[in-house]
Amino acid sequence: MDANRILQYMNGYVDIVIEGYYIERFINICNTKNILLWNIKKENSIVLHASVEVKDFKSLKSICKKTKCKMKIEKKKGFPFLVRKYRKRKIFIGLLLFIIILIFALSNFIWNIEIEIEGNTDISKEEILELASEEGLSIGKFKGQVDTKQVINKIRLERDDVAWVGIEIRGTNAVIQIVEADEKPDIVNEDEYCNIVADKDGMITKISAQNGTPLVKEGDVVTKGDIIVAGWMEGKYTGTRYVHAQGEIKAKVWYTSTQRIDLKETQKVETGNQETKYSVKLNNFQINLHKSVPNFQKYDTIETSKKLKLFSDFYLPIELIEYTYKEYEEIVVVHSYEEAKQIGIDKAAEDLKDKLQDKEILDRQVNVKTETDYIEVEVIYEVEENIGVEQKTSEGDGEFVQNLKQE
Repeated sequence: MDANRILQYMNGYVDIVIEGYYIERFINICNTKNILLWNIKKENSIVLHASVEVKDFKSLKSICKKTKCKMKIEKKKGFPFLVRKYRKRKIFIGLLLFIIILIFALSNFIWNIEIEIEGNTDISKEEILELASEEGLSIGKFKGQVDTKQVINKIRLERDDVAWVGIEIRGTNAVIQIVEADEKPDIVNEDEYCNIVADKDGMITKISAQNGTPLVKEGDVVTKGDIIVAGWMEGKYTGTRYVHAQGEIKAKVWYTSTQRIDLKETQKVETGNQETKYSVKLNNFQINLHKSVPNFQKYDTIETSKKLKLFSDFYLPIELIEYTYKEYEEIVVVHSYEEAKQIGIDKAAEDLKDKLQDKEILDRQVNVKTETDYIEVEVIYEVEENIGVEQKTSEGDGEFVQNLKQE
């Protein structure tokens, strides 16, 4: 509900029905005289439903007469009609006025904080809320006491993984918008001297140096940090000169995951029985609307909460919490050797899924260690990938060059 709708409700309005052969002309005259009609709906070519404010209703009578249309009121709505209906109920009117005053008072505070993150969402929302709270942006805070610029500066100074921060207060809702910074690798300029080093252990399968001196050959095993292509070249007449090493280095790399699988395990099976109970939270004070515990011996609890709001960004300090209790039974499952082995292989594949993404898998090896009550499944993936990264060096480091030559 926007500001115009609130104003229309406070002024009062009526739902009307217009009937006649000149409905289009009726609407055009209303537009010309700046009479606002909304909720317009045509029932057929001669019947129109609409809403209009009370102050404009009298003007419609002359328009109906001019367009030879008939008009009748379907329903009266709004605050004036509500007061008139309950004018003899003083307690109700007093309570209504109290609620209105309370709502206006509550509108000066923040009752909800949203965090919108654009990026890989590696940023913890809880950590952002904690930083914002340290600078005065928290639930129940008076809006006039919140310095959004100070909160933004705090987050920028404390978080290197944040590229941009914006804070907007809408009604009783504070929205913190964050753009996550991309993690960029160290880039060495082309006019700087550098080596190419291994970023992980592996066995070289291909080495092609466009610039620099290769220090390994195909089949050699390297460890993380070893120099593969040195950032220098030596000529018979030019002597030693430093260069920006360039080249393509591929290697076999191994990724391993070990999973323990019990041959006999206890599993949860839901029975389908469940109970739902509710609590109401008023800011930090919680009221349980239930007294008894679930009638299940074994159950899982699922908690969901929803903050109450009047409009899209007008939150109240009231939170409805729903507890769903799902009953389950425990059953003992006995796995055969082959079943346990396959479970271990599947878990290992899931464990290494992110590391193996977009990589060429050359081979997979499965090793199984059998014990009395369980087996250990070791899965080794052999992949080929580029392991060379640039590492800056310095011109004129004679000792560095000598060491490379000796290697």
